[in-house]
Amino acid sequence: MTTGAGESPAETLDCLGRRCPLPVIALARRLPELPVGAVLRVLADDPAAAVDIPAWCRMRGQEFVGAVRVGAAPGYDVRRTG
Repeated sequence: MTTGAGESPAETLDCLGRRCPLPVIALARRLPELPVGAVLRVLADDPAAAVDIPAWCRMRGQEFVGAVRVGAAPGYDVRRTG
């Protein structure tokens, strides 16, 4: 897994060990607090996050930048678009 342009996230949200829907809920609460254009990295090891986070981005009009691996942890980069 790699990130879109190799850019560094503005912040990392650690949702490791949390099950669906908690990673998406945490993303939905935190992203609006970041400036437009900022990338939030969500670390989530729940297999459902690989589907849920991109789907949430589509539904909410946010940009799913891509999936990453941080050490052994899967992560998902989301850019705030508005």
